[in-house]
Amino acid sequence: MDVAILQALLKASRSHDYFGHENWDHQLKLAVAWNRVDIARSEIFSDERQWKPSELHPVMMAALISNKPEFVKLFLENGVRLKELVTWDTLLYLYQHLDPSCLFHSKLQKVLAEEPERPACGPTAPRVQMHHVAQVLRELLGDFTQPLYPRPRTGDRPRLLLPVPNIKLNMQGVSLRSLYKRSSGHVGFTMDPVRDLLIWAIIQNRRELAEIIWAQSQDCIVAALACSKILKELSKEEEDTDSLEEMLALADEYEHRAVGVFTECYRKDEERAQKLLTRVSEAWGKTTCLQLALEAKDMKFVSHGGIQAFLTKVWWGQLCVDNGLWRVILCMLAFPLLYTNLISFRERKLQARRGLLRVRAFFNAPVVIFHLNVLSYFVFLCLFAYVLMVDFRPTPSWCEYLIYVWLFSLVCEELRQLFYDPDEFGLTKVAFLYFSDFWNKLDIGAILLFIAGLTCRLIPGLLYSGRVILSLDFIMFCLRLMHIFTISKTLGPKIIIVKRMMKDVFFFLFLLAVWVVSFGVAKQAILIHNESRVDWIFRGVVYQSYLTIFGQMPAYIDGVNFSLEQCSPNGTDPYKPKCPESDAVRHEPAFPEWLTVTLLCLYLLFTNILLLNLLIAMFNYTFQQVQEHTDQIWKFQRHDLIEEYHSRPPAPPPFILLSHLHLVIKRVVLKIPAKRHKQLKSKLEKNEESALLSWETYLKDNYLQNQQCQHKQRPERQIQDIGNRVNTVVDLLERESLKRSGSMEQRLASLEAQVAQTSRALHWIMTALRDSGFGSEEGVPTLAPQKASEGQDHELDSRQKADAVGDTHHVNARHLLYPNSHVTRFPVPNEKVPWDTEFLIYDPPFYTDDRKDKGLVDPVGKASLSLLGDVTSPLAPSALEALAGISYNAVDGPIDRRSFHGLYAVQEALPLNPMGRTGLRGRGSLGWFGPNHTLQPVITRWRRNQDGAICRKSIKKMLEVLVVKHPLSESWALPGGSREPGEMLPRKLKRVLRREFWSSFQNLLVQGTEVYKGYVDDPRNTDNAWIETVAVSIHFPDQSDMDLKRLNSHLHTCDPGMSVQWQVVDKRIPLYANHKTILQKVAALFGAFY
Repeated sequence: MDVAILQALLKASRSHDYFGHENWDHQLKLAVAWNRVDIARSEIFSDERQWKPSELHPVMMAALISNKPEFVKLFLENGVRLKELVTWDTLLYLYQHLDPSCLFHSKLQKVLAEEPERPACGPTAPRVQMHHVAQVLRELLGDFTQPLYPRPRTGDRPRLLLPVPNIKLNMQGVSLRSLYKRSSGHVGFTMDPVRDLLIWAIIQNRRELAEIIWAQSQDCIVAALACSKILKELSKEEEDTDSLEEMLALADEYEHRAVGVFTECYRKDEERAQKLLTRVSEAWGKTTCLQLALEAKDMKFVSHGGIQAFLTKVWWGQLCVDNGLWRVILCMLAFPLLYTNLISFRERKLQARRGLLRVRAFFNAPVVIFHLNVLSYFVFLCLFAYVLMVDFRPTPSWCEYLIYVWLFSLVCEELRQLFYDPDEFGLTKVAFLYFSDFWNKLDIGAILLFIAGLTCRLIPGLLYSGRVILSLDFIMFCLRLMHIFTISKTLGPKIIIVKRMMKDVFFFLFLLAVWVVSFGVAKQAILIHNESRVDWIFRGVVYQSYLTIFGQMPAYIDGVNFSLEQCSPNGTDPYKPKCPESDAVRHEPAFPEWLTVTLLCLYLLFTNILLLNLLIAMFNYTFQQVQEHTDQIWKFQRHDLIEEYHSRPPAPPPFILLSHLHLVIKRVVLKIPAKRHKQLKSKLEKNEESALLSWETYLKDNYLQNQQCQHKQRPERQIQDIGNRVNTVVDLLERESLKRSGSMEQRLASLEAQVAQTSRALHWIMTALRDSGFGSEEGVPTLAPQKASEGQDHELDSRQKADAVGDTHHVNARHLLYPNSHVTRFPVPNEKVPWDTEFLIYDPPFYTDDRKDKGLVDPVGKASLSLLGDVTSPLAPSALEALAGISYNAVDGPIDRRSFHGLYAVQEALPLNPMGRTGLRGRGSLGWFGPNHTLQPVITRWRRNQDGAICRKSIKKMLEVLVVKHPLSESWALPGGSREPGEMLPRKLKRVLRREFWSSFQNLLVQGTEVYKGYVDDPRNTDNAWIETVAVSIHFPDQSDMDLKRLNSHLHTCDPGMSVQWQVVDKRIPLYANHKTILQKVAALFGAFY
């Protein structure tokens, strides 16, 4: 309907040619307002009119704001350039008119609320400016980025956007055309308008629109990673679960795009692809691809083979990657071997020379620095252990002084890492990044504990306490070895799993503590009377209860091993526990042994069997969950270790003090700022950067083309395309057949008119000749009068109608084989169906199924059949007595035996089918004699595409109907049928709806529209029992209807083999024939396709 109206409006507007440009502009506005991009492609963007890109800018902005991606794509195809479209004013307009429900809008309002008040601005509320947007974007992207938009200087005069009246296309009360008239001469500040539009679409979670804009971007890998970072940060504050899942899914999609484009680049040229990783992107806050991926925790991107190859290259420095590790260690121990060809370098000049450059390049490689530090750390631990166990004297020895120097070098290195700021983040940000690392926290804790132990060690009275603290500190230094092993491909993933399992143990201890403390307190209170020693209370309550889990049973829990020699009667012996309650005369325990043993058994049952197996199950779940992504996590964390040793001084502790001294002179005395190595962050020349981005854009286009080809080659897409083509062909054939039948009818009508005219002409000629005296009246041929022929036609039509009535009422009800039985009907021809037609040889068999639910059917089953004797004979007297209590044509107790077609006849105590003979007597498989009333709810909704628009076919809207399918049936059916007496909902409907929704659905039935009421031609009908139904249409026109959402949420099937789903309404739907007739009436009611 809307297509026809729009086409009519377009034709009407085209008839007024004197309007010129405004005429075409009006047509385009109509198409955008009605969201009919197909009409715009075929009717507006044709050869009759050539559009200038500037003329499309207002409607392009309207399509952007109203989220119509198909029109945005159409305008881009017709010459609109985003660099010309997006100016400072238009971008500011877009952000000032964000949807209030958008999460980014609320964050902007918080920023505006935190801004200091300015008296000069007056009482009006502050308006959104681009530096406010930049502040929120920096929170989302991270503090490591620079603001994308500058804060205006004090001398700048803010530009006001005032609406201009009498402009045809207005969005949200602001004129878009006036906006472009004022902005045409303004040079936009934004460095990348495509980036600005992409960010605007991403923060509103507009998937399709962002996809189109991203396809236009040049710095596409950084853009995709930035979108992933923004969406992940927004999802942390999103409260709506559906929106949160959509954001995370979209973030994963952009990470996948970044991986795809980088894969294309890496296949083409590895070196240029690695330049893309470390290139400083001015448009995205002077950050790099690698830094954005790390901050966004895009593990799939970081674990890419090309990025891991780059990290391996950085790890080996100027050494060749294929150098064996044994060669590196051998040259570390005997560096003169560097002058041989044992170690190979990547650069030819280093490979050719034999001087100090080879030694410097070797010891500056991160892999060498790492292994030197590992070797140094092992020496430190061995020396520390030797001092603690062998050489811990009141006066420190030279070995202990060496440990102090060694630790001082470690402290200096930690301070260097804390204040190392090559990117100029500031001390606060650097400190936050430093303390966010777990291993740095462990280092600080170990150093502080060592200082505490050293302080106690230097005080003579606290010498032993100092040794204890230093012993505990040795454990922390040993745990630091786990960080060193993360570089190993074998041990690294296992350490990740251990860290995750430690979290499981932490939460498990809370459960375990409940049982340990409860059993320990109960046991202590039952066995011991008034124990005052705190240490022995702790042992009895916690320590012994905990050891009991591992098999160390208390000896005095029962009277078998009870002995007074193992305890202190009054609790005065500090080395023995207090004795349990006992009889002093007989020296036997006085506590209830049965109770303590029972408590012990229950305690071991819950702790050993239940809780420990729960812990094992938690470990197994964590292992299975982490094992799938362990490789990605290890590759992601590998970067941190490589970056740490890439920036670390080459000398290991304690010789690293020399490097620190050199660093102090360089930074403090000479004032030389710190710089990040070019291998991890490099700024390219403009020409080189332009060529690199053009190459990236070219490969991005290849990636998008490959994705489109793969999408088209998917089986689901191919099946959908084939289905669309078949439907198109069927529609064309139907239209062709309609055209042919119509032309044939016109030709036959014309022929009949000519024959009638010829007949009248011949009659006039014969009359004229006879009146003129020519010929005699004998043998004059007579022409059949028109009325007679019309009467014959009417008689033929009535006879055909009578035949059609017989066919209509009894086609399915006269099938020879009765369903789900071996009974065969008596054949009934079409003309013998009515009861008033004599049929002397009509002798149908009698059949009544013996149903299980005997309380819900009429009492005529096998018992009555035994009374009948011959099933073809009239009913026996006993059978008549069984049916005597039934009242036909009335409400018989809970059963309504009235027919929608009026009164029906009753013969020999049995009712007669008002539609005629069926060839079978009895009740059949139906429940009651006479009419069996059913209810058929026809639940429909409009079929919609992914955009939410209603699908159409042959201009008509398409419906979807809710249908069910039984396990043994090949056809679908409407969710209706017979009802229990006194109930409103059919049994079949109750089997697919949850009980809590029954009352709500009854209200929907009351509000529904009745589309049919009467007899149903069903194969189960007999001469004495038939089905009559009421079909009620329940339609949901809006997809956001709360009743529709509740209906979908309460759909379920009780039987495992039973299915329920929404089917497209079509004449080819595999539905029962009588249900198709009802469905066709519903489609006609809504003017929908069938």
